[in-house]
Amino acid sequence: METRRCLWILRPHWNLILFLWMVSATSGQIRYSIPEEMKKGSLIGNVARDLGLDVRRLRSGRARIVSGENAQYTALNPDKGILVVSERIDREELCGEVAPCSFSFEIILENPIELHRVTVEILDVNDHAPSFKSHIINLEISESATIGSLFDLESAYDPDAGINSLQNYILSTNDNFALKQHSNADGIRFAVMILQKPLDRELHPHISLKLLAVDGGNPQRSGSVNIEITVIDANDNPPVFSQTVYKAMVEENAPKGTYITTVNASDADSGSNSLVTYSFSNVKGKSAENFEIDSFSGKITVSGYIDYEKDKRYELRVLAKDQGSLSDATKIIIDVADINDNAPVINIMSFSSLISEDVGLGTTVAVFNVKDADSERNGKIVCSIDTSLPFKIQSSLSDYFNLLSDAAFDREKKAEYNITILATDSGTPPLSTAVTLHLKISDVNDNAPVFTKPSFSASIMENNNPGVSILNIKAEDSDWKQNARIAYFLEDTDVSGNPVSSYVTLNSDNGDISAVRSFDYEQIKQLVFIVRAQDGGSPPLSSNVSVNIQIQDQNDNPPQVLYPVQTAGSVVAEMVPRSADVGYLVTKVVAVDVDSGQNAWLSYKLQKATDRALFEVGSQNGEIRTVRQVTEKDLLKQRLTVIVEDNGQPSRSATVIVNVAVADSFPEVLSEFSDFPHDKDYNDNLTFYLVLVLAVVSFLFITCLVVIISVKIYRWRQSRILYHSSLPVIPYYPPRYSDTLGTGTLPHTYNYEVCRTTDSRKSDCKFGRAGSQNVLIMDPSSTGTMQRIQSEKNILDEPDSPLEVSC
Repeated sequence: METRRCLWILRPHWNLILFLWMVSATSGQIRYSIPEEMKKGSLIGNVARDLGLDVRRLRSGRARIVSGENAQYTALNPDKGILVVSERIDREELCGEVAPCSFSFEIILENPIELHRVTVEILDVNDHAPSFKSHIINLEISESATIGSLFDLESAYDPDAGINSLQNYILSTNDNFALKQHSNADGIRFAVMILQKPLDRELHPHISLKLLAVDGGNPQRSGSVNIEITVIDANDNPPVFSQTVYKAMVEENAPKGTYITTVNASDADSGSNSLVTYSFSNVKGKSAENFEIDSFSGKITVSGYIDYEKDKRYELRVLAKDQGSLSDATKIIIDVADINDNAPVINIMSFSSLISEDVGLGTTVAVFNVKDADSERNGKIVCSIDTSLPFKIQSSLSDYFNLLSDAAFDREKKAEYNITILATDSGTPPLSTAVTLHLKISDVNDNAPVFTKPSFSASIMENNNPGVSILNIKAEDSDWKQNARIAYFLEDTDVSGNPVSSYVTLNSDNGDISAVRSFDYEQIKQLVFIVRAQDGGSPPLSSNVSVNIQIQDQNDNPPQVLYPVQTAGSVVAEMVPRSADVGYLVTKVVAVDVDSGQNAWLSYKLQKATDRALFEVGSQNGEIRTVRQVTEKDLLKQRLTVIVEDNGQPSRSATVIVNVAVADSFPEVLSEFSDFPHDKDYNDNLTFYLVLVLAVVSFLFITCLVVIISVKIYRWRQSRILYHSSLPVIPYYPPRYSDTLGTGTLPHTYNYEVCRTTDSRKSDCKFGRAGSQNVLIMDPSSTGTMQRIQSEKNILDEPDSPLEVSC
């Protein structure tokens, strides 16, 4: 679609025709045409409409002009979506004689990145009048000049272009000369004066004419120069150049004085009339500053700075004049050879210095423009980056390139990149420019915490202080900042029926595990639970690890004597007949220790005895045997004190008193054992416990009585309600209970749970003991009668098998 706009502005002295030509092109390119010398703020075009964009898209995309050597002449108003003039534009200053005159720039939008090229063509306005280099043209013409002789005149120079440039020359009215106009290949017009009528020095020795140069603008502008002709005596042969056109070549940046070529003209006259001088004619712009000609030899050399990027070709006219002012002209075409003297220029249009590590392949990281002022091969550019980097360069619009991601990023392996973009031209030698971009990779929570060990274990001695630190667990996360911030949690686990949190506590920040309570090895030997490490990402990632805490045993329990049973108020005595032989098994002290390992290894030792020479105690098995033959002299009452010690550090012990009766019959010792001493402390303790039990039983009795009465009242009320209701009443009969124990007396057989291994919890032994026929139970408060207990064979009477053990 193409749109043209024409704007007429009428002013007091001149009319200005303005053309506004806007072309909406494909591939994001638009073109506008505006006249030069527009006021600051004048509208160039509606960018939003011509690009098919919404004004809100321009604001959200931060639309801006990003490149262009002459982009300062325009400004973008993203709020209105229009392009306006930001400063005065002079077409002649901007482009010189280059036509058409235009400049381009790019408009970039972000999120997502869009790039649009805008070309603004500057239309010429007739703001310059043609002008001559000199105010007066002095000519000396021989009166012998033949009709048809040509006289070159100085050309006028008009920097305007097109119809506004120089269009016509007008010579003032005279009888001798006519004006003929010519144009060079580059469009420069020049005038030649033709002699139509012979001159007569005697009639008109001096002729004054006026040459008027007129452009084609509206309003029309003009410039003039006076031509003063002096008629001299005859010199009837003008100089003649050897070539009508000279061609030469010079390299740009050639130093001053560099030889270009030599022109040559000959004159058939003789004497002073054959002396020829050379000069430039019709030199436009700055060409006269770049070249000079030797007026006598015709040698042309470089006098200024030659730049291929500004002028690729020069066309010069050289005049050859003799002393009689006869002249000839020739044209010199000088081509400028380009050399690779301009390195590429890299302009970063847009650059995202921080991207996420999970971006997809082909994500645009940067948009940049590369230009080289050289031409052809010298201006051909190749862009490259280090091939080991996960990026690639892709060409976009002309001279535009996109830097794209070419592989998946992993911030944990590489967190930032220094990307050096190298732009190299194809000249000889090649020139290059490098720009380094520093790109950082932002973290994504893609790594779960990893524990430093596959599992953690520790040990702690029982009876520890609550709050003591047991061990520290550690997890690491290769992510960054919040994603790598780890918190530790105890997973809900039951240990021996209790939640693990009742045993240990976990510091969520540093992973320090501490004891909540004091551990008892006899109750719990190890804690096995799960700890979860969770990072602070979104969503969070976590991992688990097993923690095993072993409770170490401490010798905190003394041995417990299971047999013989120490009772208060009655005396238990072992009976040894006087006929007993050496090694007779009197009894066996049975003790256990709830500790484990060497803390539960027990040893037995006879501490006191009425007759130490009569009895001995097995250090390992606790068996009390006779050492010698019992005699008549031995006392009837024997009292032995046996100490039981464990192997802990420090060791703990228990003491048991064994009463032994040395007699052959019960009546013999009945009266003697009635006065066995009793343990006063034991009686005191028993009294305390009896009082305590009595109080507890009384409390329970009163409580049960209250509950029973409450239940009876409740049932009575329910029965009354049912009685008055229409529902059938089903009487309730409580179940009857019978005394399953018979007479209610205690059985005479006792079972003891005894632990005699290194781990008392793992190996249980049951010692069964029947009522011994040799055990006497005497009650001091009784009338003195002694009951003989069961006549079953006591296992203690058999030395080979003192106890029945079931494990």
